[in-house]
Amino acid sequence: MNRQIEFAGKSGARYRYTPLEEDRFVPPAGANYVIAELTPEGPSVVYAGETDNLANQAWRAALEEARKTYAAARVLTRLNVTRAVREAERADLVEQYHPPMNGAPN
Repeated sequence: MNRQIEFAGKSGARYRYTPLEEDRFVPPAGANYVIAELTPEGPSVVYAGETDNLANQAWRAALEEARKTYAAARVLTRLNVTRAVREAERADLVEQYHPPMNGAPN
């Protein structure tokens, strides 16, 4: 499953994410990631995060936690080099979707 999935942020910006194949090589690059359940009705965002090094697998702990409640949860990624861009994108998605694992909105 390598098709891209588009998420719209609260700002109206659109972001394309690709499902991550967990057992494959992950590049050591900055990225945003979304943990979501992919259903026929569309994705349900559970968590939105960002990392400066996707290869360090900081997303794995969040994915394991998500799967305790959302068994079909998948991690999707979007490479973004600049920290400011990653943080703004994550905030935009959290504002739009209010993912339960991100806590209450500010």
